[in-house]
Amino acid sequence: MSLNNIEEIATYIVAEGKGILAADESNPTCGKRFDSIGVESTEENRRDYREMLFRSKGMKDNIGGVILFDETIRQSAADGTLLRDIISNQGALPGIKVDKGLQPIEGCDGETVTVGLEGLDERLKEYASMGAKFTKWRAVINIGDGIPSDKSIDANMKALADYAKCAQDNGMVPIVEPEVIMDGDHSIDECYEATDRSLNSLFSHLEQNGVNIKGTLLKPNMVTSGKDSSEQAGVNEVAKKTLDCLIKNVPAELPGVTFLSGGQSDILATAHLDAMNKIGGFSWKLSFSYGRALQAAALKAWSGKAENIFISQDELSHRAEMNKLASLGKWDEELEER
Repeated sequence: MSLNNIEEIATYIVAEGKGILAADESNPTCGKRFDSIGVESTEENRRDYREMLFRSKGMKDNIGGVILFDETIRQSAADGTLLRDIISNQGALPGIKVDKGLQPIEGCDGETVTVGLEGLDERLKEYASMGAKFTKWRAVINIGDGIPSDKSIDANMKALADYAKCAQDNGMVPIVEPEVIMDGDHSIDECYEATDRSLNSLFSHLEQNGVNIKGTLLKPNMVTSGKDSSEQAGVNEVAKKTLDCLIKNVPAELPGVTFLSGGQSDILATAHLDAMNKIGGFSWKLSFSYGRALQAAALKAWSGKAENIFISQDELSHRAEMNKLASLGKWDEELEER
């Protein structure tokens, strides 16, 4: 793979309907997922699970990049092959999560800012030397009584822009992830407003920082009803409102928008993505950067047992293929019947 600069890398990751496998769960998050299948979250078990995912045949042609956690980018498979090399051999690019989690904002009840800028340049230099081609930083925006505040949005979007510039200065593509959280009983219109304000602030800060938009990927939430809302918007409404919000705020030269699934079911995340691509009318690639929505069925099928590896890999391969079709606007629910 001869990719000479960040613009080529960003374009490659989302080419031909390909998307991103988010496998950057922190050890505590991975622990919760393993608890659900009765598997102990040891370093070896986490490695075995991720090696299994990365060796799935459905990685090829469907996955353009894999976001890794610090532990994983350093790990070798059982046969001694570096996990990041397994990813590259599948035609995908290894990437790395670089933020350091959330910290409460003083005077902003219920709101956080993502930290990790301190020492970021040194960490990025090490990850680049290990072959990481792209990076990810997640900001969290909550909806509630009187929030999100402008202070919270601007603090998070400024941090995203500072991170993005640092990543590009080190020759890596930044994925900027401003996630408006689904938790709550808010309406789809309240989600639209929070997402609109966040994206507006984000691209303003990216421009101020001189970030090359052609060498950047956006990982946003979809505009949905709150998880606990009694009125859940349908697939077409979610697709239309999400597209309206993106078209209003996202520069045409951005190579790709790779959605997070944000707690949606596997099928719903795929259906929403497909509906948007069927509507069309945008210049960027509209693809996926799913964690749970790609892995859930595979995790359950595996259940920590070596004899289940092939079944588990089939589950991941199926979801990767379905989401590639959705990224091309060619998915149909009937394709889910196997």
